[in-house]
Amino acid sequence: MSETMRNTLLFGVVACLIIFVGFQQSWNSALLIIAMGLISSIMALGVNLQWGFAGLFNVGIMGFVALGGLAAVLVGMPPTPGGFAAGGLGVISALVLGAGTIVAVIQIMRRMQGGWLRTLVVIVTLIAGFFIFRAVLDPSVARIEEINPAQYGYLGGLGLPVLIAWPVGGLFAAAAAWVIGKTALGLRSDYLAIATLGIAEIIIAILKNEDWLTRGVKNVIGVPRPVPFEIDLQGNPAFVERATSLGMTPVEASTLWVKVLYIALFGIVLLILMWMAQRALHSPWGRMLRAIRDNEVAAEAMGKDVKARHLQVFILGSAICGIAGAMMTSMDGQLTPGTYQPLRFTFLIWVMVIVGGSGNNLGSVLGGFLIWFLWVQVEPMGLWLMNVITSGMAEGSALKAHLIDAAAHMRLLTMGLVLLLVLRFSPRGLIPER
Repeated sequence: MSETMRNTLLFGVVACLIIFVGFQQSWNSALLIIAMGLISSIMALGVNLQWGFAGLFNVGIMGFVALGGLAAVLVGMPPTPGGFAAGGLGVISALVLGAGTIVAVIQIMRRMQGGWLRTLVVIVTLIAGFFIFRAVLDPSVARIEEINPAQYGYLGGLGLPVLIAWPVGGLFAAAAAWVIGKTALGLRSDYLAIATLGIAEIIIAILKNEDWLTRGVKNVIGVPRPVPFEIDLQGNPAFVERATSLGMTPVEASTLWVKVLYIALFGIVLLILMWMAQRALHSPWGRMLRAIRDNEVAAEAMGKDVKARHLQVFILGSAICGIAGAMMTSMDGQLTPGTYQPLRFTFLIWVMVIVGGSGNNLGSVLGGFLIWFLWVQVEPMGLWLMNVITSGMAEGSALKAHLIDAAAHMRLLTMGLVLLLVLRFSPRGLIPER
C-alpha cells in the first residue's frame, strides 16, 4: 500500500467514526468533535514544531494555551465601567515599576564587577523594587475589585472584535516563550521540561488569583464570539423559515449552523498554519533544525547557532498554542482558569503528537482528531460495554455497581492503552516522519 493511500485510509477511518457518532448520537456532538479536533490539531502542530523539528521537550503547553484564553478576554470583552478610572493607571504604573526593577538589576549585573558588593546591591534593589511595586499595585487592585464584584471586579477588555484576539493570543504566548527560552533553553531536556511545567503552573496561578485581571475562579463569562449567537438566529424569521423547510426546529438548526461556522473558521486557520509549517519543514531552515535535533554537536561545529534556532522554534510553536487557546475560549464564550489542567492541555496534546507521528505535520493533525474523538467518546462507549457485561448480573450486585462506576475511568485507561499499542507496533507514529 502506498503512503498516500495509507494516509487517506487513516483519515477516512477517523471520518467514519465521527459520522457514526452523528447517526448514533447527534450531529451536534459530531460537529463539536470536529471543531475541537481542529483546535487540538493546531495545538499538536505547535508542539510538533518544537519536538518533531527541534527536539525541544516542552511540557508547559497549558500555560501558553491559557495565555491565548486571556487574550480573548483582554481584547474582546468590553471595559468595566469605571474600572480604569478606579485603578487602571495604578496597575500600569506598578507594572512599569516592576519591569524597571528587572532592567535595573540586569544593568547592575552587567556594569558592576562580581563580588559581595554587587550581590548586596542586587538584593537591595530587588527588595526595594518589590515593596514599591506592591505599594502601588495593591491599593489600585483593591479599588478595581470593589466594583460590583458579582458581575465585574476586574478591568475588562478593549471591546475589539474577538477575531483580533487570536493573533494577539499568539503574541502573548510568543512573548512568554521568549522569556522562558532566554532562561531555560540552555538547559538539558529534562531541566527544560521541569522549567516549562513550573512556569505554566505559575501562569495558571496568576490567572486564578489575580481577580483584577481575569476575575480569578469567578470566571469571565460572555466572551464575544466571531459567529452569531443561537438565540439571535432563532429570532430571525428568514432563518426560522429555512430551518422549517429543512425539517428541523429553529433551536436544532441554529446550534448546528453555529458549529458549522466555527468549523469553517477553525479549518481556515488550520490550513494556513499547516501550509506555513510544511513550507518551513521543507525549507533550508527546517532542514537545519532537523540537523540540530539529530546532532547538536555536529551542527554547532558547522557554525550553526543552536541556541538561537531553538529559541526561534520554541517561540513559533508556543505562539501556535496561544492562537489555539484564544480560539477555544472564543468558542466556549468564557474563561475558566480552573479548567486548565496539565492532563488535558499538556499531556493529551503530547499523546496526539506521539500517536499521530512526531516530525510529521499531517500526523499531528491525524493525532489531534483521533485522540480527541477517543477522549470524548470512550466514556460513553465504556458505559455501554459495562452495561453489556453486567446485563446478566442481579440488580443490586456490588460487582455490577462497581463495574458501571468504573466506566468513568475508561478514558484514562484507553489513552494509556492506545499510547502503548502505538509505541509497540508503530513507534514512529501512525504517519511517521519521512
